[in-house]
Amino acid sequence: MIELLQFRYSPYNEKVRWALDFKRVPHRRTAVLPGPHMPRIKKLTGGATSATPVLVHDGQPLWESTAILDWLEAQHPTPPLVPADAAQAAEARAIAARFDTDIGPRGRRAVLAALMRTPRYFAAVFGAGHGALAQAAYALTVPLAAPMVRKGNGITGEAAIADGHTAFDEGLAYVAQCAAATGYLVGSTFTLADLTAASMLAMCVDPPASPMARPQPMAAPFAALVQRHARHPGADWVRGIYARHRHALTDFNGESAAA
Repeated sequence: MIELLQFRYSPYNEKVRWALDFKRVPHRRTAVLPGPHMPRIKKLTGGATSATPVLVHDGQPLWESTAILDWLEAQHPTPPLVPADAAQAAEARAIAARFDTDIGPRGRRAVLAALMRTPRYFAAVFGAGHGALAQAAYALTVPLAAPMVRKGNGITGEAAIADGHTAFDEGLAYVAQCAAATGYLVGSTFTLADLTAASMLAMCVDPPASPMARPQPMAAPFAALVQRHARHPGADWVRGIYARHRHALTDFNGESAAA
């Protein structure tokens, strides 16, 4: 069986979860703690990466969300995430790449900066899937790990955090405009572009009744970030895409019910 090693609230992990669920691919999910996960992932990938998601199939690891989605599309082509039309396929991949490499990494700075202001809530978010004692112990490490988290994500100061909000504004404006005609970013059907953009923007939109809905009650700094973007028309698009196409209320550990 396929195994997915993941962080619960990473948009890159959400992309892969969403594709697995959308294509109804049976698999097992294992939530790992950011930081303590690194030796396990490095060993599994032969030192190639310490990041998640990592998908293991027949003992062979795959990493990087885009590469994993390409593999899933090849191995499980129905229902498709990439349009059959070559021009639309190229457009969908280009939109996904923009959100993967620009909007997502920049926006993540604002999210992480907000979460690190409340270590217990940081631990509740990234420790989801682990017990209360594990989360409490993890919360104690957050202030110690904060400098490494900031350095690793380019959180160099207030300007970098402000640019994270700007990235979310750019992404939300783009999806609102691009999807105005059909409700979708490419053509009139759900594609890789919609899945990727919605996953990245879920960091600031927090779509309800979905695997990206954060633990409640939200800590004040993170709640303020969500409220800052909540009324944007692009946020309505994200919530709508989740409502129509996510078809999962929560995440889980263990085997999927897909068949």
